[in-house]
Amino acid sequence: MRIVTFNILNGRTPHDDVVDPSVLADAVRSLDPDVLALQEVDRNQRRSGLADLTAVAADAMGASHQQFVAALAGSPGATWSAATGHEQPRDAAYGISLLSRLPVSGWESIRLPTLRSRVPMRFSESVRPVLVRDEPRVAIAARVATPYGELTVANTHLSFISWWNRHQLRHLLRALAPAPRPLVLCGDLNMDLARAGRITGMSPLVAEATFPADAPTEQLDHVLAEPALAARGQARRMELSDHRALVVDLDLQPGLGADTARGAALGPGAGLRRLGLSRRRPAPRRTPAG
Repeated sequence: MRIVTFNILNGRTPHDDVVDPSVLADAVRSLDPDVLALQEVDRNQRRSGLADLTAVAADAMGASHQQFVAALAGSPGATWSAATGHEQPRDAAYGISLLSRLPVSGWESIRLPTLRSRVPMRFSESVRPVLVRDEPRVAIAARVATPYGELTVANTHLSFISWWNRHQLRHLLRALAPAPRPLVLCGDLNMDLARAGRITGMSPLVAEATFPADAPTEQLDHVLAEPALAARGQARRMELSDHRALVVDLDLQPGLGADTARGAALGPGAGLRRLGLSRRRPAPRRTPAG
């Protein structure tokens, strides 16, 4: 089973900032996912030719199950507002998507805590702190049926403000606590692998830098599992986005989910030890990546 997470930068190609839905479709076909988690997804936005990028990806991979969850409603630079969950299919919106070629028995969308005011952040190119405002953040989870049993797959895109994304991630983990295991958490977490593993206690399934796409120096995009799952993965550069796509092939076995209790008993950091990673505090981000 192949899971892919990809921050698509609303479908833009970085060299010219043009959105061509066919480029996204070609990328999705080449990635060949069974389950695809997308972040920074446009729907009915002028900057992306009024395309429904979730539908474009679904057609390209042959996904019979798909959900788009809006984080923002309206148009960038004009009428952005926090999405409420009551947006209509023809409304302009921006958010995340989760798509599956495998059967899905249930969906859950989760709205994450939002900062209500600007906060100071330091960047390498500025002497003084800069006041920044974050956007609303959301998550979506699906119960996916595989030939060996069900697993839960969740997708999110967390804040670039480090102390706040920790709070959002813990909120998300509490919301996902009742979800059937195994649980696979995907997305752009805007934090490095050691920190993601430390906060979640989940096992990282691949360790490869994903940002910036042309010469990546940090891993912001992750696929984590609870309990640990046998997998192999890689980061792949595509023709669009400033992130690389993270591709993970799971080696599923009969009795999927039977060892949930054993996996949970491994405790926080077990996945980090398996990959030989440290628990050092990460260096501050240089600039917000979205």
